[in-house]
Amino acid sequence: HLRRSITWDRGTELAEYDRIQTALDTTLYFCDPHSPWQRGSNENTNRLLRFWFEKGSDLSVHTTEDLRQIAAKLNRRPRPTLNLQTPANRLNQLLQAAA
Repeated sequence: HLRRSITWDRGTELAEYDRIQTALDTTLYFCDPHSPWQRGSNENTNRLLRFWFEKGSDLSVHTTEDLRQIAAKLNRRPRPTLNLQTPANRLNQLLQAAA
């Protein structure tokens, strides 16, 4: 498995979390209300995205290619949580190990 667990906030869009948990064969955890530090990687990624998009931005005004380029830049950025590997490199390692 590429994911051991998923940590989400308590938004209403996750009302059917049990179905998602079963479909992904993983464990879901929910943060305490008003506790963004419990989703550290997610909050860090949001901070990085703010370089290109202000909070509340309408992403539909950007082309798919624009969004792909930004995703590629983020995936090539070394992350402390991955021992300074890039997400792209770490994913590649996991996929090779699973093959």
